[in-house]
Amino acid sequence: MLQSQLFTKTKKEAPKEAETISHKYLARGEFIEQSFSGVYRFLPLGLKVLKKIEEIIREEMVALGAQELYLPVLQNKNLWLETNRWATIDPPLFKLKDRHQKETALGSTHEEEITDIVRQRATSYQDLPLYLFQIQDKFRNEMRATGGLLRTREFLMKDLYSFHISEKDLIKFYEEVKKSYFKIFKKCGLNPICVEASSGTIGGKRSHEFMVLSESGEDRILICKKCGFAANIEKIGNRNQCPKCKRRLEKRNSIEIGHIFDLGTKYSKIMGANFRGRDGKASPIVMGCYGIGLPRVMATIVEVHHDQDGIIWPKTVAPFQIHLIQIPSPAESRAKVKKRTSFSSPENTEKVKKVAEKLYQDLQKQGIEVLYDDREEKSAGEKFADCDLIGIPHRIVISEKTLKKDCVEIKKRGEKKTRLVKIKQILNVKF
Repeated sequence: MLQSQLFTKTKKEAPKEAETISHKYLARGEFIEQSFSGVYRFLPLGLKVLKKIEEIIREEMVALGAQELYLPVLQNKNLWLETNRWATIDPPLFKLKDRHQKETALGSTHEEEITDIVRQRATSYQDLPLYLFQIQDKFRNEMRATGGLLRTREFLMKDLYSFHISEKDLIKFYEEVKKSYFKIFKKCGLNPICVEASSGTIGGKRSHEFMVLSESGEDRILICKKCGFAANIEKIGNRNQCPKCKRRLEKRNSIEIGHIFDLGTKYSKIMGANFRGRDGKASPIVMGCYGIGLPRVMATIVEVHHDQDGIIWPKTVAPFQIHLIQIPSPAESRAKVKKRTSFSSPENTEKVKKVAEKLYQDLQKQGIEVLYDDREEKSAGEKFADCDLIGIPHRIVISEKTLKKDCVEIKKRGEKKTRLVKIKQILNVKF
């Protein structure tokens, strides 16, 4: 991608309402832009990151044996009346009426929809277990939206639902999902803690949250460093002593990036989702559900991976792998500052330009995603500042100085050390 054509104009200042690091850097780098409170636009750079996270999640869901579907955003009121959640779910639903005055709502979760689908199809023990997932927009009528992408009213979410003949079978799969979640978050550059959690209005016998320690997090968790016990304060209350080993608990701020639930037969009993066993008797299907909010994962990555200059994306989710930059010579940079006029700089001399463009093409042919800063009006300092803010894993600089040695300069984002690599050897470097 040529940076001169990229639909992104970085900003020196963060929005006034931005408080968290992730909100500030994602807004300044034009990954996102607020439409109104709790609702965000994902600009090209932000969407590229979001899609990378989405594919990591999808890959793990498929590995679990789950099949992907897509459920409606507009919710069937009658299904919600079946479970008595139409008026009781918290946060409350965004409700609306169509031109026929028929009431509906925007989906905040999909237990009713998925149970309705399965009760029509999974009628025998031979149809189970069954795993279904989707990646789709959700709408939460939050009292307040804070922290940029950390708490929003509209967001993209992966929700997986599992259906079983027994609690034993569910628990086995539940533990497999835990492992899968750790794989997902590790690939995203995160190292969460799995904690006991409250099931809230989703309900069920048990639930666990995946938490990343962060001062900007609104969740409070209690951790025992001796035995490894961890729980949300919402679940066990604000106690000082570990319930397992009696050691003193440590209180920490954290960000929730995933939540899994053992639903048991809560929804299947109410909605009549039954299967016939080997003995011919009907029993309610045992269910589990497992969610990940993608934009929150994206924001959490930034909360963890950044420095004073900007974002440091892990390569697995970075919008590009290489930021290729031409820079002007020191002499002409000084002239530009002095004259404040537009003129042709060394970055656009035939030699530098020719080498940079060839390298850009060669890297792309190798399947490497490259953002090539070909902008003529920007100084070296401005280009480096944008590079650090955007946070692409590797920077390659081409200048008259490096070309004198038939080299380019390579630097890994987040590190100070640079190294010169022969142009002929650049395609052999592992990025």
